[in-house]
Amino acid sequence: MSLFKSKKLEMIDYDKAEKQPAVKSSICTGEMVAGFIDINTQKFHDYMLVKNAAEVSVFCERCGISEKELKRIV
Repeated sequence: MSLFKSKKLEMIDYDKAEKQPAVKSSICTGEMVAGFIDINTQKFHDYMLVKNAAEVSVFCERCGISEKELKRIV
């Protein structure tokens, strides 16, 4: 019996043929937002606010991709 239970990450369900995970960062403030780019329209859809690199890693894990596959937008 363990005292601490590891929290299982909830996977993000998205259409891989229609959307691509990405992180958009502001040039002025450095604020980062994780979300998805619609492949057809190239429009970015916000999903969550990202405060540090650890949260970017969590977003990648939830999407089922590596950080190298994550597209970065400035």
